[in-house]
Amino acid sequence: MPCSSMPRHNLVDLNLSYCDSTYNSITPSSAYFVVTMDPKTGAFHHGNLGIPDTSRVMSLFSLKGRTAIVSGAGAGIGLAIAHALAEAGANVAIWYNSNKQALKEAENIEKEYGVKCRAYQVNVISSEAVEQAINDIVAEFNGRLDVFVANSGIAWEDGAFIDGPAERARRVMEVNVDGVMWCAKSAGAHFRRQKKEGTTLDGKKLTNFVAGSFIATASMSGSIVNIPQLQAVYNASKAAVIHFCKSIAVEWTGFARVNTVSPGYIKTEITDFISEDVKNVFKEKTVAGRQGETGELKGAYLYLASDASSFTTGHDLIVDGGYCLP
Repeated sequence: MPCSSMPRHNLVDLNLSYCDSTYNSITPSSAYFVVTMDPKTGAFHHGNLGIPDTSRVMSLFSLKGRTAIVSGAGAGIGLAIAHALAEAGANVAIWYNSNKQALKEAENIEKEYGVKCRAYQVNVISSEAVEQAINDIVAEFNGRLDVFVANSGIAWEDGAFIDGPAERARRVMEVNVDGVMWCAKSAGAHFRRQKKEGTTLDGKKLTNFVAGSFIATASMSGSIVNIPQLQAVYNASKAAVIHFCKSIAVEWTGFARVNTVSPGYIKTEITDFISEDVKNVFKEKTVAGRQGETGELKGAYLYLASDASSFTTGHDLIVDGGYCLP
């Protein structure tokens, strides 16, 4: 069927143009837009996501020669993730907000694993700052982006929502939700371009790229209500992250996988404000009987970052020591 005779009602409001009857080349007037789903039926095209070489299991976990960005990586979970990706061979850019220890940590990672690692101060609630940082990193590293881990987040420490300050609630949502969205928007643009053009930013043939991997740190708090903590705002922010990532997993099929990791109670600076009495309560509610260590999350993030998870998208991986079971 010629383009001129095809129905246009699904595209008018989006300012899109038809190119062929398989919908593979629906493009906005200002930039290309990879569509791998029939907009009339919701049916996904066969073979949307490629298949890596699965003949050797250890090679599936290798990130050698790839570029990864981890936000909120000056300490805690983010720093552990950066170590895991670097140990697997990735060149890693770590982002921090105010913890300048990240600069030293980047040096340590580079020396320990023999990869490139740099630290960048980035305000994740600014879409412009995020976009500029990602563009600069891709250009500075090897002209490609393979993995983005949106790990920046802050806690709610103000008790019941009804009595808490509105400004603090806004801040939690800005960092925990908006920050993830802006990181996804800019990282996804690179994943999409790479899949469509098959080249690095400087025009070299892109090798060893099946699809981009976007991972957001959510929380088991996005699926359950923590007891005895009162943190409705934090819980809501993490639930939003989980559903946002499930939604863009659909939008990005064909050029990237999107997943979340939902940690349980992990020993980090973000839980320092919790009293020992409360910590004892949630230890008793955790099947493992203890808090997790940041290093115990490395495997989850490496799995989702690597080709080992090539058939995993839209998934929320809960790593909580069994807290959500009872």
